[in-house]
Amino acid sequence: MGESYFDGGLLQLIGWKLLGALIILCTFGICTPWAICMIYNWEISHTVINGHRLCFTGTATGLFLQWIKWFFLCIITFGIYGFWVGNCFKKMAGSTYRVCKLKFLQNTILRRSKSLFGSSRGSYF
Repeated sequence: MGESYFDGGLLQLIGWKLLGALIILCTFGICTPWAICMIYNWEISHTVINGHRLCFTGTATGLFLQWIKWFFLCIITFGIYGFWVGNCFKKMAGSTYRVCKLKFLQNTILRRSKSLFGSSRGSYF
């Protein structure tokens, strides 16, 4: 079983959050889904679980369309659906990442670099 860790830094997180807030302020909230997806992408791409790095697969368009759906459901139900929107958002956010296939590529690149620089263990295959 591999290690699980987060390799992002606090200053990077603060920078991404400030950039997201700046995008939201400059566009008067229109690009909020894009800013949220940008921050989630950074958080998820710096997460490793059991030795496998996670990749973000969500899109700002998908989030925007979900927001429109949730808005209309809130209108139709006179705001009652609003109690479930937070859970729906978390459910959607939880389904927008997967395990990257980069582990294989990282190992292949590492083996090739070792063979190029004279390590006796490395080979191309």
